Amino acid sequence: MPGFTPNKAVGAPGTSGGIRRKPEAGNEAAVIGRDAHKEGMMEDPGKLFVDERLTGICVYCGTMPDTRDHCPSKVLLDEPYPPNLPVVEACLACNKSFSLDEQYLACFLECVMCGSTEPKELRRENIKRILSKTPRLAAEIQSTVTVDENGGKTWHPDMDRVRNVVLKLARGHLHFELSVQERDDPDVFEIAPLSVLTAESREFFECPEPGPMAVWPELGSRAFLRALPLRGQMPDGWLDVQEGRYRYLVGQGHGNYAHIVIGEYLACWVAWG
Repeated sequence: MPGFTPNKAVGAPGTSGGIRRKPEAGNEAAVIGRDAHKEGMMEDPGKLFVDERLTGICVYCGTMPDTRDHCPSKVLLDEPYPPNLPVVEACLACNKSFSLDEQYLACFLECVMCGSTEPKELRRENIKRILSKTPRLAAEIQSTVTVDENGGKTWHPDMDRVRNVVLKLARGHLHFELSVQERDDPDVFEIAPLSVLTAESREFFECPEPGPMAVWPELGSRAFLRALPLRGQMPDGWLDVQEGRYRYLVGQGHGNYAHIVIGEYLACWVAWG
């Protein structure tokens, strides 16, 4: 499995070129049309008229829920948090099982983007606090770094932990937006920094279903209610949870899928069917 590197090609799936740090503001790879749902985007549209058999169960394992899980986790966001963050029903065991892996992914990505595991060199305040309080985690991340003869760093993530978090996010978004539950292994699971996507891959990732909606979401789901005012066509479909920190897109035109961008750095594509 290739590592994440600021300045070295590693051959990530569907990509070309080197994996680099997140571009500065003004780069041509800026996000396309994300403003459409900023105002009130996370507001709950009220009573959802969906199949009640899809409610009252843990999104992740199907057992009885006894907690509500933020999706995305707050560790992936910055304070002050946006109001009305998406939440899904989850059992306590599943909810707790993700926490350390979510913390790991958030810290790993910040270290990669800043090029250091030293808290003082990082930008995100909550990640500075976490790594200051848990030097063992900083040491774990640092131990995965390799340096070439030119001083270029390559960061090697624990892909099992990354996969655990990304699958959790994809499943949560599909349920929250489409009232769809996917607990089997996905048919597609790909992650790569945005900066290494080819132009064709980037275009598909940002807009997998151009034009009018070919497949309507579940009647009464949030995605269905969001589409109605626009007469079946959404500007680009992306939901901006927190600008620059986290956005996602779900759909059903190519099976059930979720596209996720974390920190405007990491692109995630998960699909079933």
